[in-house]
Amino acid sequence: MIPVCRLEDLPVGESVRVDTAPPIAVFHAEGELYAIDDTCTHQDASLSEGWLEGCQVECPLHEASFDLRTGQPTCLPARRPVRTHRVSVDDGVIHVHPAASADSAA
Repeated sequence: MIPVCRLEDLPVGESVRVDTAPPIAVFHAEGELYAIDDTCTHQDASLSEGWLEGCQVECPLHEASFDLRTGQPTCLPARRPVRTHRVSVDDGVIHVHPAASADSAA
């Protein structure tokens, strides 16, 4: 379990990058918290720097889009999903629970 930030420090519609290996992006979208690997599967770009619309994030490099709930790409050029991670809030602090391996989704 990795502490990220206080819930009040991540407003709805915003994201934060967690410098883990690999990096994880945490999004506050539509009142829910989501965590995915921060690197686009099409090319090496930070998804936390992308554009958030609803429960989808668009990669800032080539406009690939991913569903935050499943990690699945929603349009080309991305073809492979990003890994998802479980998120919890304890005493007002957001925590990420990294998935066990690059082949699993939480």
